[in-house]
Amino acid sequence: MITFRARSLLLLAIAAFASSASMRICDPLLPEFVQAFGVTEGSASWVISAFSIAYGSLQILYGPAGDRHGKYRVVAIVTTVCAVATLAAALAPTFTWLVIARTAVGASAAAIIPMSMAWIGDSVPYERRQTTLARLLTGQILGVIAGQILGGFFADTFGWRWCFAVLAAVFCTAAALLWRQLVGAPPVPLPDPVHRRTPLAGALAVLKSKRAQCILAIVFLEGMAVYGPFAFVPSYLHTQFHTPLTAAGLIAGTYGLGGLLYSLAVTRLLKRIGERGFALAGGVILGIGFLAYATAPGWAWALPAGALTGLGFYMLHNTLQTHATQMLPERRGTAVSIFVSAFFLGQSAGTAITGPLIGVTGFTAPFVAAALILPCAGLWLAAISSPRTSSPAPRPDHHDRNGQSKQVPA
Repeated sequence: MITFRARSLLLLAIAAFASSASMRICDPLLPEFVQAFGVTEGSASWVISAFSIAYGSLQILYGPAGDRHGKYRVVAIVTTVCAVATLAAALAPTFTWLVIARTAVGASAAAIIPMSMAWIGDSVPYERRQTTLARLLTGQILGVIAGQILGGFFADTFGWRWCFAVLAAVFCTAAALLWRQLVGAPPVPLPDPVHRRTPLAGALAVLKSKRAQCILAIVFLEGMAVYGPFAFVPSYLHTQFHTPLTAAGLIAGTYGLGGLLYSLAVTRLLKRIGERGFALAGGVILGIGFLAYATAPGWAWALPAGALTGLGFYMLHNTLQTHATQMLPERRGTAVSIFVSAFFLGQSAGTAITGPLIGVTGFTAPFVAAALILPCAGLWLAAISSPRTSSPAPRPDHHDRNGQSKQVPA
């Protein structure tokens, strides 16, 4: 029989699936919006930009709320809001309405993954945390893949409104099941003194930690070096090898296959090479993947390059996620929110730097730079990691049904 904790994790993975799908579902729908509302392609892209801006800028606000009121409860609330906002997008009578609805989805979906990570940090002992986070990661990866596939399918068949309607149904189902987990839970206890501090005090406590500073610097560097160049892979394939853009997007999608391979092999690999080995191997594999892009004699090389990049990224990033849940256990929600914000800012900085750099040097230089930077990031993380999967830190808390933490016996 499935345990309460396992069922709770499954529901968080479903919510993460919907959140990730909502992030990518509009990519293939832009021509539909142009035709439906009579706007330009540039204007239509605001459906994506509004979501991304809200998603990235509001992550940090949810950490203190999770620390104070319970991470699981916050996920249930925002998943409900996502269901309503996505349904509003499906019913949008004007383009402005659609952009506002997508902004609301991005603002609420921003909490799902960081608060789920923080809940896992409270509920799962450190030595099992990386494999548990990998299960949540599987929901994210499948969501990214499903979002692009569903968007393309509905664009060619039933239309964009039905696309949002189906996604709203997924959010609604996840929200209903999450709330069911909370039914009958005892009242939320008053927060302890550390949680009664202001959100700013909590954020400053995280930022003063030397270990947290290292983790945040590495994840910013990772986001910049991976997603800056990788965002231009389809353009690279189209420009260098005259690959149609649709095919170029599918080729770049082998990145997701690398992530799925990681989620299937994580338990076995972690036992074999440990946390430090994951950090080192992830950085090196990422370097090999980007070097393959830089030296590719034809588009076919991008297939294994994408898979290697995905595998290496999730080995490195999942190790960083595990460290993030232990940066400051007493302010875990705040710490994880800052971690996700640093990663998102790194992605934004990477894209902003890589675009102009390509205009000056071409595509090769950014790929080579990533191939040099990412192994260094892996080496840095390995230097502060345990050679095993255990942690000297205090044993983590377990969450009860209302999302608050309580100590459980070993």
